Amino acid sequence: MSEQKEKLKILFLCTGNSCRSQMAEGWARHLKGDIIEAFSAGTMRTHVNETAIEIMAEAGVDISNHKSEHFEDYQCIDFDYVVTVCDNARESCPVWPGDCKMVHRAFNDPSFVTGTRQEVLDAFRKTRDEIKAFIETMPESLEQA
Repeated sequence: MSEQKEKLKILFLCTGNSCRSQMAEGWARHLKGDIIEAFSAGTMRTHVNETAIEIMAEAGVDISNHKSEHFEDYQCIDFDYVVTVCDNARESCPVWPGDCKMVHRAFNDPSFVTGTRQEVLDAFRKTRDEIKAFIETMPESLEQA
C-alpha cells in the first residue's frame, strides 16, 4: 500500500474575497484538488461577486456556495503558501503565523470594469482564464517564487 502524500494547504488572499481569490480557490479545487487543499479569504469580508460565479460556471466550476471570508478566520491553519492575488492584499497582508511561504501574483480586478454587459463579461473571462493558467502551473510555480 502506498503512503498518501499530504495535500499542500494554500490560501488565496485578496482585498474583499469576492472575485479573484474566489476564482483561484475554485480553479485550485477543480484542477488540483488531488494535491492542493485550497482556501480563500480577504483583508475585509464582502460577498462573492455574482458575475464571478456566472463566468466560473461557464467554465464548469461551481463557486456558488462559496462565502466571503476574512483572513483572520484562517490564522489557525498551518498553510504551506499564502498567495496574494492583488497588490492591495500584498501591501496590507499581515505577517502570517507559522512557516508558510508568501507568494504574490496580481491579477486585474474585473469588478471595476465599466461598459456594456459584454465588455464586463469579457473582462471577467480574461481574469478567470489568467487565473486558470496560473493554477495549472502549481505547485511548481510556487516553489520557484
